[in-house]
Amino acid sequence: MALFTRKSTAAPTVTEAPAVDPALAALTGTYTLDPAHSSIGFTVRHAMVTNVRGSFGEHEGTLVVDGTDPANSSASIDVRIGSVDTGIADRDGHLVSGDFFDAEKFPLMTFRSTKAEQLGGEAYRITGDLTIKDVTRPLAIDLEFNGSATDVYGNERVGFEGSADILRSDWGLTWNAALETGGVMVSDKVKLTFDISAIKAAPAA
Repeated sequence: MALFTRKSTAAPTVTEAPAVDPALAALTGTYTLDPAHSSIGFTVRHAMVTNVRGSFGEHEGTLVVDGTDPANSSASIDVRIGSVDTGIADRDGHLVSGDFFDAEKFPLMTFRSTKAEQLGGEAYRITGDLTIKDVTRPLAIDLEFNGSATDVYGNERVGFEGSADILRSDWGLTWNAALETGGVMVSDKVKLTFDISAIKAAPAA
């Protein structure tokens, strides 16, 4: 089931109105990210030969889904930098230091969407502003809508997964070390990954 109504390839007439799928319309509402069933992570090349993967264990956010008018949909996510986990305590300590994120001074990484669009089928793109440290730059995240369901506790959920490639230097994350054999310790390119489960808020009384 597509989250956004697909555009017809036929030229519309002045009397045509876009069809609204009742199942999509029913998804309309505000959703809160479920951190216990969501993951925000990254992959970066290390020493030119392998990948290091990590994630941020503490994050919160809100999705506003409009199943009848997708242009009104939005996303807002806050990630606590100090919760970074790559499986190596010393490496995590280096990442939160002034060489990288400087988490004491800049404790949050944030994303605020500005646009949502369908790419085709279950594929979508959400564009917005990503802020790391004191730098805000545009970011487009390609997403796949995984569907909706009511869980065993009666919570209405929607799920998305996706990714985006960035250059960390664009956000001022420039620390590196040269290798004796050539190249550098940490690649500039970083892949961000998102696996999101969000719970629909109960309607206001």
